[in-house]
Amino acid sequence: MIEAFSYGFIQNAFLAAILASIACGLIGTMVVINRMVFLAGGVAHTAYGGVGLAFFLGLPVMPCTIAFTTVASLLMANFTFRQRRQTETIIGMFWAAGMAIGILLMDCTPGYHVNLMSYLFGSILTVSSFDIWVMIGLNIFLLMAILIFYKDFAAMSFDEEFALSRGAPVKFLYFLLMAMIAVSVVMIIQVVGLILVIALLTIPPYLAQLRISSLGQMMMKATLWSLVFCLFGLWLAYRFDLTSGATIIAVATGSFFVVYVLRKFKVIGTSF
Repeated sequence: MIEAFSYGFIQNAFLAAILASIACGLIGTMVVINRMVFLAGGVAHTAYGGVGLAFFLGLPVMPCTIAFTTVASLLMANFTFRQRRQTETIIGMFWAAGMAIGILLMDCTPGYHVNLMSYLFGSILTVSSFDIWVMIGLNIFLLMAILIFYKDFAAMSFDEEFALSRGAPVKFLYFLLMAMIAVSVVMIIQVVGLILVIALLTIPPYLAQLRISSLGQMMMKATLWSLVFCLFGLWLAYRFDLTSGATIIAVATGSFFVVYVLRKFKVIGTSF
């Protein structure tokens, strides 16, 4: 694959894999620790409305989708923050509404001939240089937010009542986390698509949490796991002419089951 790096699209795909892995490590960890997997799934499918809006208005897909998804995620946060018992109903509504809006807007787009599969299952080889710069900016935002509010995020994640008692702005952090999930999801859609995004958000953190001593360590290990999955999956996709997003997720799920079986039969320790 070394000779392939002479091509610009391969270089962009490589960079996109690295940048998406950072987002997976940081935000995927928060999603898993806070048990927000279903909520993140709702955000991911709502993002399809942003894709449809971008094509309908003739705007760049990533910035438009980020804006749409962030607004939707904040609305979702507003409805779910104090109404946890109704969370599933609200998420399901946004999930379906986002998909419906995206499909209807694409139906109304004149001369629409774009391959929908690239957004449903990802197309890392089509990531542009503009997308790379946007992803760099988003990762800087995620890193800064985590660094600034790390202690408060850690307190909120493990004991919300304790976080409130020590004066942490829990409501603000919840809304901020939802916005961070939104931008992360849009980044990861570039790699594996909105159908498969939850797998890449959750499998690396799950494997990372098996042997950690802090939230930060879990984030770093999850980033490394995600990077392995993305780069190895990208290599396999290039080598055997496979769909990149599906190949990356196949590598991730295969690794998950290998670790699970090894732990089940005590080939490796339960703290692995």
